[in-house]
Amino acid sequence: MGLFDNAVPGGNITKPLMIALGALLVGKMLSGRSAEPDQAQTPAPADPAATTASDGGLLGGLGGLLDKLKDAGHGNVADSWVGTGQNQSINANDLGSALGPQVIREIAQRTGLNEQELLQQLSTALPGIVDKLTPNGQVPQQHQVASAFNS
Repeated sequence: MGLFDNAVPGGNITKPLMIALGALLVGKMLSGRSAEPDQAQTPAPADPAATTASDGGLLGGLGGLLDKLKDAGHGNVADSWVGTGQNQSINANDLGSALGPQVIREIAQRTGLNEQELLQQLSTALPGIVDKLTPNGQVPQQHQVASAFNS
């Protein structure tokens, strides 16, 4: 995964974590299954914020994820990931509260991880991944984020 080398402590991004990141950031499922329309395999969620935007991830892509974190009072943390300075960490429970239970439940189902393990892995990985996706302190356009998952 070239771009994400050294983005995660220990340097190892597991397949379930890549699926979770893809679901959050670009709406892509990185499973071995043949591509099927999301509507055919996922019932409409009750929470409209949890719907998958076209190539936009569950929350509208990277920008939507950052907005969710800011709305939940974690703007300084999110800004540190985008900025060029030191990345601040986020507590797994704080991340879960910011993303919302519906989003966490859906990603957990897609990855096969339990919700707490998913949040633990995401809280560890997201600071480095977002930092790698925003090398100049700017949030890239959605197609640029998507291309990072295709390389």
